[in-house]
Amino acid sequence: MDRKIAVVGLGYVGLPVAVAFGQAHPVVGFDIKAARIAELRAGKDSTEEVGPAELAQAKIRFTDDVADLRACDFFIVAVPTPVDQGNKPDLSPLLSASRSVGKALKQGDIVVYESTVYPGATEEDCIPVLEKESGLKFGTDFTAGYSPERINPGDREHTFTKIKKIVAGSDARTLDIVAEVYGSVVTAGVHRASSLKVAEAAKVIENTQRDLNIALMNELSVVFKRMGIDTQEVLEAAGSKWNFLPFRPGLVGGHCIGVDPYYLTHKAEKLGYIPQVILAGRRINDNMGRYVASNTIKEMLKRGLDVPRCRVGVMGITFKENCPDTRNSKVVDIVKELRSYGVEVVIADPHADAGEVHEEYSLELGKIDADNPVDAVVVAVAHREFKAMSPAQLRALARHDRPVLVDVKSLYKRSELEAVGFSVWRL
Repeated sequence: MDRKIAVVGLGYVGLPVAVAFGQAHPVVGFDIKAARIAELRAGKDSTEEVGPAELAQAKIRFTDDVADLRACDFFIVAVPTPVDQGNKPDLSPLLSASRSVGKALKQGDIVVYESTVYPGATEEDCIPVLEKESGLKFGTDFTAGYSPERINPGDREHTFTKIKKIVAGSDARTLDIVAEVYGSVVTAGVHRASSLKVAEAAKVIENTQRDLNIALMNELSVVFKRMGIDTQEVLEAAGSKWNFLPFRPGLVGGHCIGVDPYYLTHKAEKLGYIPQVILAGRRINDNMGRYVASNTIKEMLKRGLDVPRCRVGVMGITFKENCPDTRNSKVVDIVKELRSYGVEVVIADPHADAGEVHEEYSLELGKIDADNPVDAVVVAVAHREFKAMSPAQLRALARHDRPVLVDVKSLYKRSELEAVGFSVWRL
């Protein structure tokens, strides 16, 4: 493998990719954020996806200078693909990255996209930008590939090299090269897709499938609550059958599951089809933060608490456990809804960056402890630090003699919480 690799975008996806390749090959790591380049050069990764030792061992030249990309001939683009406030795809980071790569593109180069997109985006949206910036012709002067990212933030088991990689190329020769490049570091092997669109579609339905399964569990949770049945007990009973899928209700945020289905529905709508099931699942999952908050208020009222004069402690603001990633966190919906009732909300999270939370959501992190007690506790994220807490430790956080504990992730035994005086509500 004699390709000179550049990874464009060094966030939760791009950095692990760059480090994996950097263990075996020299790599140029490019990001437009000078602060990000500075911290990586200093051997620190604020996303906590890569440890200092791994970072030090990788042969990566970190840069925010587009000129440094010109030494490369195999570009891997791994930048965010979010949605806007109307849940429409926002391709601006992807198109910006394409302009940067286009400025460095030469004859014979290959550009591979890892960012999640709707089927057709690579050819219809990205390649025209590459052609315009480079003055080169696609298919004649340069080619493209698609190899969707499968990074799971915070997961130390399913890492980049251990997950089978889907690869696709704009022609047979390019596919062979893309497969060879990724196969040189991905020990789990590669799966060759027949086209760029097939690979793009495969990625977007991976998360759509999970989104719909969780939406079903969330809807069942709402139904069972009205029936007076504990959802977790129902799922434990149903899970005794060998082929029952172990999905659980919960908040669906983050940069993948809560976003990717909108890319698929956007493309479908442009083609004249209005998806029914996918959008129904999105509506259910997008409403769960408000649902948790409103039920928290109901429990507080049942306990006779004067809601507008209460303090509620929300434990966790990241979108998932044991990682600092706050992108598209649905815990924010809980906070906003609680505040709409006049409640004072205190947020604590041992993993989140306070500056990032303030910049992204205009929220402040605080303390929830015996010296800063609350009237109700919402355990929203299953951080290891929260899971390790005993019922007595949780009870010490509450100042009222009739406190409420909302266990969003069902981390604790209900009977043990009730034994120390909590009124318990969970999905």
